[in-house]
Amino acid sequence: MRSLIATLFLVAGLVAGLATPLRAGVPEVVNDRLLPDIARFAAATRSLAESARADCRAEALRAPWNAAFDAWLPVAVIRLGPTETAAPTVAFWPDLRGFGPRALRRLLKEGDPVIADPAAYAEVSAAARGLFALETLIHGTGFEGDAACRLRATVAQDLAAQAAALKAGWADFAPFLLDPGGAGNLTYLDRAEAERALFTQLLAAVEFTADTRLGGPLGTFERPRPRRAEARLSGRSVRNVALTVTAVLQDARALARTDLPQVEAAGARVLAMLARLDDPAFQDVTDPQARLRIEIVQQALRGLHDALEIEIGTTMGLTPGFNALDGDCRT
Repeated sequence: MRSLIATLFLVAGLVAGLATPLRAGVPEVVNDRLLPDIARFAAATRSLAESARADCRAEALRAPWNAAFDAWLPVAVIRLGPTETAAPTVAFWPDLRGFGPRALRRLLKEGDPVIADPAAYAEVSAAARGLFALETLIHGTGFEGDAACRLRATVAQDLAAQAAALKAGWADFAPFLLDPGGAGNLTYLDRAEAERALFTQLLAAVEFTADTRLGGPLGTFERPRPRRAEARLSGRSVRNVALTVTAVLQDARALARTDLPQVEAAGARVLAMLARLDDPAFQDVTDPQARLRIEIVQQALRGLHDALEIEIGTTMGLTPGFNALDGDCRT
């Protein structure tokens, strides 16, 4: 009898092992994707700050600023730990009430000495810091003159400092994901919990992109809101969506470590549709035909979300229809 019970336990263990796919992709996501992405972001912001120290004119900073924004978007997909803390000051968006431009204009109008003090600048409003503050200073109107030039250099140096702190923070936080259930690790108690944490960030990135990056400017048919498009001043709204989707696909491959035909097809569909859009900043959303094309992209993003749930999420015990943004305020 005892031998039979032992055999039953052995069979049960084997069945459980077969029912759980080999999805030990946390190290691949963290070591091959996330940490290198953060290092690239730190390097891009450092280069931006160096460029701003050498020449703080708006036209001189457009290329390095774009490079820094490109580097941020893959990092922003996985908003765990230090990234969740850093995101509001690195990328303060959506800014529905225009706090950022108002804060920057106030600093310039008052001649605040913090304009030339990168160390002290860390204490100013989040709306006046980071990538979107620089977008306003580089691409906005009314930010000419020496003071605005100095402010661009200060914001760039502050951003580089934030990126360096983010990189250092992840050196401390990454072991929690890489050694779930390890000694002293109360953040992730087992491998499945770490996997789900990463996966839900992929879902959240797609949901945020569909609902806010596209949903914001779409508004309603009666009242579209093109001014709510992300990074509209620099004309990179569509680019941000494409880079986010590309990063989600790369992270999904690393996490799953298996073929994802539905996810790949859905992601390719989104990217192909984005490439056919005429306005890089969604400013043509007021035109019914252009609006329809953007709505179709939004639907395709939701199709990508569903494919992720089906091919990865269900193997982690997550029910389709799970809302990754519940309780998660993304900026």
